Amino acid sequence: MDVIGDLVARERRTDDLAVRTDSRAGSYSYEKFCTNTWKTGNILRHYGVRGGATVGVDAGDSLTPPPLLALFGASLLGATTRFDPDESPSAKALVVPAARADAYDPGPGTKTFVYGDVPDDPEFAHFEAEMWSENPTSPPDRVVPTDAALATADEAFTHERLLGAADRVVEEYDLDGGDEVAVRAPLAEPGTVVAGVLAPVLAGGTVLVDRESTGTVAVASGDGAESAPEPTAIDPAGVL
Repeated sequence: MDVIGDLVARERRTDDLAVRTDSRAGSYSYEKFCTNTWKTGNILRHYGVRGGATVGVDAGDSLTPPPLLALFGASLLGATTRFDPDESPSAKALVVPAARADAYDPGPGTKTFVYGDVPDDPEFAHFEAEMWSENPTSPPDRVVPTDAALATADEAFTHERLLGAADRVVEEYDLDGGDEVAVRAPLAEPGTVVAGVLAPVLAGGTVLVDRESTGTVAVASGDGAESAPEPTAIDPAGVL
């Protein structure tokens, strides 16, 4: 795999579970996850997201699939995702849960997408509605391994660095298609994105966003890593 978009390539569409939520209806097979990632990329592209742009994503207090789709969709365009957006982000697009939409005051060049409930403000786009109406084909944008895919306030991480770290996680923890990796640390920590999202997808396993369920592996910070109910816990601080 050279770029994150390779993880959602056409040949990876299967009936295996890519993302498991607290309900089967809300869970995503690899076929559904790949297709909806392509749709998300097309949505963002329609609103002007291109290579070098930034997409701010607020993953909320309880992780759901839309932030993951935003990450993978932005990566298809060569854009950079930030999971710790400022209150007044200068990002080209901002993806936020409905309950926190009013917490941000983006600039005039930012398009805000709200997921979960339908937004009250007509200036906001409803993420799920826009996604379902989009073209289910992968965007044509050219992305190279040295493009930045993830950023914090202090550092940017390229596709090749993130995938290299994900590959090491897969090897070190012997992840495969039978593993469910529970995400119990914030996506604002780049190590969580690598170990909790990219690594299980790379291995053909499942990203577990249902916090009430126990997976085979947990990604948890600090004390959470020590008390995680899963047999194996990964501290994201040591991943990158």
